[in-house]
Amino acid sequence: MFKTKFLVVFCLTIAIAFCFSITFAKEKNGGEINGSQHRSAVANFVQSLLQVADREEGIGPQVKVIAQQQNDSEATTNQAIEKVQSRSKIKTFLIGTDYKNIGALRSEMVQTRNRLDQLKRLIETVTNEADKTELQNQITALEQEQQKIDDFLKANESKFSLFGWFVKLFNR
Repeated sequence: MFKTKFLVVFCLTIAIAFCFSITFAKEKNGGEINGSQHRSAVANFVQSLLQVADREEGIGPQVKVIAQQQNDSEATTNQAIEKVQSRSKIKTFLIGTDYKNIGALRSEMVQTRNRLDQLKRLIETVTNEADKTELQNQITALEQEQQKIDDFLKANESKFSLFGWFVKLFNR
């Protein structure tokens, strides 16, 4: 009887240690995004949009609104990224990732995609080729940032957790 209990406890200990090692290995492999680099990329995007808006009178006000919205969104995005990254590894292992902030990031990504679509439609009305090229470059840069955030989300959503399935039931 004692040997059977010992064997069960030993096997559970090995299984938990194995799960921890897999979880920590996945966390090191990717899905990391640097908040200051993201902040810098968004600041460059906003600055360039504002410069184009000053030169393009027809679409200037619309571009300024998009730039301001993206600037406001950046703070929310960075805050959510930092909260997901700073979550305790043990807490993540036991109950899963920070689903609240993952949802906030997904929402900000949708809003940013909508702004990018608006800018793509506005590019068609720009008369100055230099401004058109600058807008296209900034759209490409922001799309690359969006891809980094999407990779970050995928990496954090797929983290292993013991009771994450249970927590998801109550978060819906």
